[in-house]
Order: sequence, then structure tokens, then C-alpha cells
Amino acid sequence: MTTHLTKDDFKAKVFDFEANQEWKYEGDLPSIIDFYADWCQPCKMVAPILEELSTEFEGKMHVYKVNTEQEQELAAMFGIRSIPSMLFIPMGEKPQMAVGALPKDQIMQAMKEVLNVEA
Repeated sequence: MTTHLTKDDFKAKVFDFEANQEWKYEGDLPSIIDFYADWCQPCKMVAPILEELSTEFEGKMHVYKVNTEQEQELAAMFGIRSIPSMLFIPMGEKPQMAVGALPKDQIMQAMKEVLNVEA
């Protein structure tokens, strides 16, 4: 199941940007963060795919969602200019951003290549 992140959740589960200058992932599993808005049609197309993947890969990775309207500071921190934008966060490496409504096969390819998560 996808989890919605507030700024405080983000700092605890992903990256405490107020305490660290350098990227330091706080999570225990690789993750995808979906930056979205409720009014965004492409975001609505991606949402069920991410929901499905979060169930299918439960225990292997986390799927988080950040509402860019409610969490403008997080969106600004990552330079989100276009939604949906997905941040792929591997363990022990720098995250990678993908912009646009990616189809399921492209998301799964990024999961495999960036996150080292596969079925």
C-alpha cells in the first residue's frame, strides 16, 4: 500500500534535510516517491500502477506519495516543476528522478536497474 508523506514523515523515513547537508537515505528498503497533485490527470493514471506495485513488492520496497500542493517545501527541495515526478531511491546510492506518467513496464525497468528490485 502506498503511504502519503508529510514533511515530518519524509524527514524520518527518507531524508532529514534539516539535519544533513549530504544525501543520507533513512529508509530500510529501496523506495519510489511519487510527487503528484489531486488535479493532475497523468498523476491519476499512474496512481493505480504504483498502488499495484506497492502490494506486489511489499517487503521489497516502499512506495511513497507526496502531494505537491500540501508539501510545497518538499516539492521545491527536489525542484519539482512537472508532475508526476518519481524519485527512485536505491539503498546506499544517490536517488534518480523520472518525470512524466511512466507506463508500468518502464517503472518496473527502473525498479530493476536503479533499485535492484525485481519479481
